[in-house]
Amino acid sequence: MAENTPAPAAAAGRPGVDPTAALLDLLDLGSAEGAQTDEEIFVGTSASQPSRRIFGGQVLAQSLVAAMRTVEPSREVHSMHGYFLRAGDADQPITFGVQRLRDGRSFSARRTHAYQNGVPILSMIASFQEPADGVAHQETMPEGIPDPESLPTTAALLGRLDHPVARAWAYERPFDIRHIDPPLYLRNDGPQEPRNAVWMRSLGPLPDDAALHRAALAYASDYTLLEPILRPHGLSWIRPGMSVASLDHAMWWHRPVRVDEWLLYVQSSPSASGARGLSTGRIFDRSGALVASVAQEGMVRVPETD
Repeated sequence: MAENTPAPAAAAGRPGVDPTAALLDLLDLGSAEGAQTDEEIFVGTSASQPSRRIFGGQVLAQSLVAAMRTVEPSREVHSMHGYFLRAGDADQPITFGVQRLRDGRSFSARRTHAYQNGVPILSMIASFQEPADGVAHQETMPEGIPDPESLPTTAALLGRLDHPVARAWAYERPFDIRHIDPPLYLRNDGPQEPRNAVWMRSLGPLPDDAALHRAALAYASDYTLLEPILRPHGLSWIRPGMSVASLDHAMWWHRPVRVDEWLLYVQSSPSASGARGLSTGRIFDRSGALVASVAQEGMVRVPETD
């Protein structure tokens, strides 16, 4: 299971901290030469976390990058399905093993396992496709959404709090996340309905690499996705004794995307039961193009009494 905490938004990081450069370092995996295995091996680092648990979006994006390294550049990832198997330790490196499952005329499939201490913490299968023409349609972007420039950053909301988690959310994450409804960082003051929406983009510009932008979108897609499960029950992220973790993650890329430009992430939860909740998301660029869809089930355990 992966840690799932709300994403911070900040116009700039702390002095000496460049969250965008840190993101690029995380997604620049090294190879493990001489490894004797049927997998192709890559090695990555982790961003430090106050809880020491690896952020789920990080290991998703890194696993995707590892798979991309084994596929022809002309084939872009169009879908992935992953299961978080164990909590990862942010103080240790991660080894990524990639198996080539299939290379067809138009599609390729890869399986990536992310390992720590000799056991997998994530298992993912991703599919890649050569560019092709065909039928096209999309759901319409919601109307009446305020512009991101009119919404507060997480730094504005949490930056003055003297707490390591608040500082990490406000200044150390590589994405600027701005909530449409009041955020759930400290309280649940917005509509108590199973929905959520945020604007998001990377804090700094990224290279003109389409694969990198798709991997970075996988990273950001894990932010806030379980919040529509919390909203209808009046829960915030600081509810005492509450335990929340991502169980799995599925994603489909539909159209070209740049994560260093504003994206609208519209989320909803169709069901929650059995200490689990399902959330789905649609990601639109500012022109209204639907660039990706996401689904995730999460564990949500709430104490019976305060």
